[in-house]
Order: sequence, then structure tokens, then C-alpha cells
Amino acid sequence: MAGHSKWKNIQNRKGAQDAKRGKIFQKMSREIYVAAKSGGDDPDTNPALRLAIDKSKSANVPNDVIQRAIDKATGAGADENYEEVIYEGYGPGGVAVLVYCLTENRNRTGPNIRVAFNKNGGSLGESGSVNYLFERKGRLFIERTAEIDEDAIMLLALEAGAEDILSTEDGFEILTEPSEFLTVKETLEAEAFTFVSAEVDMVPSVYAELSDEQEEQFEKMIDTLEDDDDVQNVYHNAGN
Repeated sequence: MAGHSKWKNIQNRKGAQDAKRGKIFQKMSREIYVAAKSGGDDPDTNPALRLAIDKSKSANVPNDVIQRAIDKATGAGADENYEEVIYEGYGPGGVAVLVYCLTENRNRTGPNIRVAFNKNGGSLGESGSVNYLFERKGRLFIERTAEIDEDAIMLLALEAGAEDILSTEDGFEILTEPSEFLTVKETLEAEAFTFVSAEVDMVPSVYAELSDEQEEQFEKMIDTLEDDDDVQNVYHNAGN
């Protein structure tokens, strides 16, 4: 089946998140705030909020931090005005990079993103320069264990609405349409499956391979971008 395993990238990212827990809490709080402000405080009727809450919990954001972000967005003092801005560019070796930001000040965010690219062997592109290389998909990773029946998990995921499954020696990567993501996730959770990662991502259609030297420079660029307070998510098509 089609797909591309990203276990190494997930493990590296989770390690980085552990080292930057306070910043992760801040980013998740901002994402929850925007979702609750635009769609209301009930996750049962606001899918964007539900996804943001699930994502926050997977990053071990405490419940009180999540609730404060919701209360702030729906209370009388909800006067912050974040907008989503997407930057597109290239990293070392021509790797395609999408940077999703939530910011109240484009004049601060734009130059910071440009510097992160330029100082690490990359360059910003025009709008649409790399976006066409990605497609928005639900993406769930389940680690392989001796107890998991491969045929059973594939059948269960497909019957729940998954469109593709990739089986590797590490585990299972399950792809869904964004509209089917929560249904597939909840179906698998009901059967006691747990996820290494479960998010709606921008999934590349092609991948770029990097030399060791390029990979080191590229990882530095990604670290710089993810360290920026305005950056919510960074997607790229660098292969393992």
C-alpha cells in the first residue's frame, strides 16, 4: 500500500517536545484558543477544538491549561486576534517546507521565518511554490507489538473509513481523509489501540533524500522554526 513511514521523525520530534515542554504548552493553548473562539467551547460540536484538545493531551498538556485556554477564548476578555499565516519554502537539498503560524503580528513573524530559512541553507518561496506537494490527511501511527494481529487492525481501520494503511517493521501508519479522522481514531481506541502519534497532517506526495551534512543543517533549520513562538506546525518532505 502507498505511504511513507515517519517513525524516526516522530521520535525525534517527541524528544524535542519533551525538552521544550513550556513552549509546547503555549503553542497548544494558542491552538485551542483559536479553535474555541471561532467554533465555540463544546468539542462535541466543534471538531477543530476536539482535535486541538486531543493533540494537547497527547503532548501531556494538563487539563487545567486546556480549560484555561477555552475559558479565555469564550470569556468576556477574548480580545486576542490571531490569524493563520502559511509560509512556503525550501530547505537544504531542495526539501519542501510548509510553516503554519498563528500570529497577531505579521511584521514580527515574517522576518523571523525568513531568517530561520536563510541562516540554515534554505530560502522562502512564493505562495503556492511547495503547497501542491502536500495533501491534508489524518495520520495515525500504532507501534507494532506481538499482541497485534496485522490483518485484524487493517480490517478494522478500513471498515472504520481509513483510506490507506502502511505496515512496516516498526508498526502501522494509517491514513484517512480529515473528515474521517476522528471516526477511525475512536474506533481503534474503542478496541484498546494506543497511538504513537495521531494528528491531521500535511502529507507529502514525494520525498527528498538528504546527505548527512544536509540533514544536519536541515534539522537545525527545523529546530529554529519550531522554537519560534508563532510557529504551530512545520511540515516537510525530507525522507528518513
